[in-house]
Amino acid sequence: MSFTIVEQAPARLNRSELAVPGSSPQFFEKAAKSAADVIFLDLEDAVAPDDKPQARKNVIKALNEIDWGNKTMSVRINGLDTHFMYRDVVDVVEQAGERLDLIMIPKVGTAADVYALDMLVTQIEDAKGWKKRIGFEHIIETALGMQNVEAIAAASKRNESLHFGVADYAASTRARTTNIGGANPDYAILTDKDERGERQRHWGDMWHYALARMVVAARANGLRPIDGPFGDFSDPDGYRAAARRAAALGCEGKWAIHPSQVALANEEFSPSEKEIARARRILEAMAQATKEGKGAVALDGRLIDIASIRQAEVLVRKAEQIGKEAR
Repeated sequence: MSFTIVEQAPARLNRSELAVPGSSPQFFEKAAKSAADVIFLDLEDAVAPDDKPQARKNVIKALNEIDWGNKTMSVRINGLDTHFMYRDVVDVVEQAGERLDLIMIPKVGTAADVYALDMLVTQIEDAKGWKKRIGFEHIIETALGMQNVEAIAAASKRNESLHFGVADYAASTRARTTNIGGANPDYAILTDKDERGERQRHWGDMWHYALARMVVAARANGLRPIDGPFGDFSDPDGYRAAARRAAALGCEGKWAIHPSQVALANEEFSPSEKEIARARRILEAMAQATKEGKGAVALDGRLIDIASIRQAEVLVRKAEQIGKEAR
C-alpha cells in the first residue's frame, strides 16, 4: 500500500438512485415507499424553466413533511451557469437542510465549481447552526468534466460520489447517438473473413473508457462511482446488462429513472448468496493459513492470498450493510 492513505466517503448503500422530478409532487410518497437506497429530487433537467420556482417549493415541503424513513435524500440543483442555482442552494439548505443528506451537482466542469458550492453551503450551514454536513454528488457529463475528473474528485471533503451522465456526455463529445445509455450498433468491428468467406460483426461498449476513467478517479479519492441513467425503461434486460457492466468496472450502483428499475439495480449491485458464501470461506481459509504461518493457500483449486482477503472483505461488508438496512 502507498504511504498515502485514501480517506473513504461515508459508507452509504447506493445500489439504486431513484430520480423524482421536483415538479411532480404526486410521485413523492410513492418514492418514499420504494426500495430505492437513494432518492434525488430533481430541480434540473426534469423540470421546465417556468416550473422551477414551484418545483423548489415542492421539494422543500416534501423534505420537511414526508416520512422518508432511512433513505438517503439528495436534491439535484440547477447548473452553475444558470440563475436558478443560487436560489436552489440557499432556499433548500436554509429551509430543509436538516433532512438533506446530499446535493447533486450537474455538469461539473472544474474543481473551482466544487469550491464555489462548498463555500456557499458551508456559509449557510454555519449561519443556520446545522451540525450535519451535507455531502456532494457530482455528475460527470461533459468533456470538460471528464478532462478534469481527477481534480473534481479531490476538490472537497464533502465529495461522496461521482456519477456518469451518459446523455449529456454524448452531446458534449458530439457522439453520434441519441440513446440514453445502452449499446450502439455503429460502435462495432468487423472480423476478417473466415474459411467460408464470412465475416462477423462484434458490438463494443462505447462508454467503457469514460466510465472506467470516472471509476478510477472516484476510487482513488475514496468516493462511490455510480452509473447514470438507462433511458429505455421498457427494456429490463438491457438495463441489467448495463448494470452488470458497470458493476464489473467497480460501480456501486446505478440510476433508476423509472420505479421499475429500482429492483433491478438493487439486485444487480447486491452480492449473491453464492458470492457471499465463497467470500466467507476465503476469509476462513486465510485465517487458518495465518495461524499456520502461510501467506497464501489453495481453495477449490485456486490460489488465494492477501489480495483475495481484500476482495472477500468488500463483499462481506456490502452484504452486512444490506442486511443492516433491511432490518
